Amino acid sequence: MRKYLPKHDMHRRQVLNSSLILGLGWAAGVFPALSGQPFRRVRPGDPNWPKARSWENLRREVGGNLFQPQALLAVCGSEPEGTACRDVINNLTNPCYIGDQPAGTQVSGWLDAWMSAPSAYAVAAHRTADVVAAINFARLHNLRLVVKGGGHSYQGTSNAPDSLLVWTRAMKEVTLHDRFVGQGCEGVQEPVPAATIEAGAMWMDAYDAITTHGGRYVQGGGCATVGVAGLVQSGGFGSFSKGYGTAAAGLLEAEVVTADGTVRITNACNAADLFWALKGGGGGSWGVVTRVTLRTHELPNWFGSAEGEIRASSDVAFRALIGRFVSFYRDSLFSPHWGETISLHRSNTLRISMESQGLDKERIATTWQPFFDWVTRSPNDYTILSPLKTNCVPARHYWDARYLRAIGDTSYVSDQRPGVPEAHIWWTGDNAQVGEFCQAYQSTWLPASLLEDGQQGVLADALFASSRAWSVGLHFNKGLAGAPPPALAAAKNTATNPAVLSAFALAIISAGGSPAYPGLPASTPDLAIGRAKAANVTRAMSELRKIASAGSYVSESDYFEPFWQRSFWGDNYSRLRAIRAKYDPAGLFFVHHGVGSEDWSDDGFGRVR
Repeated sequence: MRKYLPKHDMHRRQVLNSSLILGLGWAAGVFPALSGQPFRRVRPGDPNWPKARSWENLRREVGGNLFQPQALLAVCGSEPEGTACRDVINNLTNPCYIGDQPAGTQVSGWLDAWMSAPSAYAVAAHRTADVVAAINFARLHNLRLVVKGGGHSYQGTSNAPDSLLVWTRAMKEVTLHDRFVGQGCEGVQEPVPAATIEAGAMWMDAYDAITTHGGRYVQGGGCATVGVAGLVQSGGFGSFSKGYGTAAAGLLEAEVVTADGTVRITNACNAADLFWALKGGGGGSWGVVTRVTLRTHELPNWFGSAEGEIRASSDVAFRALIGRFVSFYRDSLFSPHWGETISLHRSNTLRISMESQGLDKERIATTWQPFFDWVTRSPNDYTILSPLKTNCVPARHYWDARYLRAIGDTSYVSDQRPGVPEAHIWWTGDNAQVGEFCQAYQSTWLPASLLEDGQQGVLADALFASSRAWSVGLHFNKGLAGAPPPALAAAKNTATNPAVLSAFALAIISAGGSPAYPGLPASTPDLAIGRAKAANVTRAMSELRKIASAGSYVSESDYFEPFWQRSFWGDNYSRLRAIRAKYDPAGLFFVHHGVGSEDWSDDGFGRVR
């Protein structure tokens, strides 16, 4: 067993004793009873808001790690020309910096939905006992509770004013196991290679420990600065999910603190119902996950990419190009080897940004050459704006900052702040979403039946019609059709909408503006322009929903999705509702469009049923 970063003392006996005492309070009805009488959680200034002495007691219990977070740009209010303000503004393009701020959110808000705002208080958890203390305090004082690890939620689920934040960022340990068996599963499960990752780690922390140093692969997120625990709970797709399945499907065990303050080790042998819910049932609805253990895989030899951009000279030629690509994808790319995206634009442009696993550079080039040969045979119809560019690196070095720097790779950005780990890098392709103000975001899974010979024309027509209204992205790694049978079987045993199993791609159509963090100079978003863009996104998606209505991915979906229960979880929703009623009957945990959220007001403060 190999370990990275210092291990924290769990003080498990103290944690369990505290949970037992306060769990009795739960059973005795200390938390507001569900008597049918509406009630609201308390806010600062309310008579029942905890007194200073209570907050001081909590501060001592969590080792001093309780504070009142300030807005991300609060310092600019008093000294807008000061050095501190300039430092913050300069770091707003750094996703690692934003994640390191208690009031930081990786997107700055969503039009007509939410804006980035600090919690009233935050517990910076360094150990599971801190999480227990925060949960018990929130329950006993009827507070709105928010949980944040990476802070990447488009839906703003880790963000709520007047709340108590449980912030797990400081919990980053990664431990590798050669032969892992879940607690209580001895003699039932075969030992497998695995990695235990604490809830505050980003995926780059995990990849550095597991792949760069450990020589193994773990299925995680494509965006390296996303938090590990949140992605797993939401299902979780990465560039190579077509080969290895979802992050949730790789979950072997999780430690979670539930609403009664109990620390639970969940796996297939302990609290199996809760364990299943954690595998794709949505982050923030079940408790605070403090660590996850994920299966690891043997590394392929290569991770690679193919990029290019083609413009058609007319609408007719662009429709033909789309049709040709659909056929090419089905015949040459519809396999475990290929993931990531192509995008279709109103400028009659097709952009390719695909990733591969297990293929060397020659194989990547020969796979794509026939498609580009078809394009070059019609020079009057098509212009290659960016020639086919292929690349690959030894898989072990894919996230290796030192190696990438040595070979002159420019596809990543380093966190330049003093004292940060060398491994903290992110892909340049993710720069646009850092601080973005979301104006619209919609998605739908596209079933693989649309790739059949008789349906390819229907698909191409819909994609062309959609691209007349707005740009359309097809994310092939976010649909599991074409994945190996073991990956499909593992994903089937998760709470994610089963439609993902038969989908070849997730279509995403979105619009966004420049950062709009409160206090940022000239950051007020133009609402009229934003709403006009949102209307275009809706028109574009309506063309795809004429041929596909299989649902969408909870983490990358419409904030205003009207039928979110079925869209996100399909037939799994009723089972999820029952599990939530068992482990959180009073609804301490609330996130927008999370399981059971229909029982609460939009802000999570008032019960409506």
